[in-house]
Amino acid sequence: MYINKKAVELIFQHAVKEYPYECCGIITGDETDQTVHCCENIQNKLHEEDPERYPRDACTAYFIDRKEFEKIISTAKAQARDIIAFYHSHPEHESFFSEEDVAAQTVFGEPEFPDAPHIVISVMNRRVHNMKCFKWDRDRQEFLKTVIEYK
Repeated sequence: MYINKKAVELIFQHAVKEYPYECCGIITGDETDQTVHCCENIQNKLHEEDPERYPRDACTAYFIDRKEFEKIISTAKAQARDIIAFYHSHPEHESFFSEEDVAAQTVFGEPEFPDAPHIVISVMNRRVHNMKCFKWDRDRQEFLKTVIEYK
């Protein structure tokens, strides 16, 4: 998997800006022209409105509004651009694909976009600690850590 350096820098900036909350977003385009869509994390709003259904706040969870998600996806499709990857951050935690992440991405048994990897950025003390990438393995029916390249 290849993400261009500019896209990685924008993701890192987004993760630090949103700290201590999780950031979230989508990368569209192709190998040479990539767009980072910094999405709004509405988890705090959902938590305030219904804490039983959404017990976690944005410090430990993220949720992209479905209308924002659909607009990004439909625009990418209309422009014949790929869904390159999804990303979110883990403030004050390591980069890993949590059980909550798996559950959110496999509502119907597998991800809606099984070919698009998920990037997780660890942010510690307002600094990017590391970044890891996870991709859906159709045979094993699980997310596995994979290599991410950026130039």
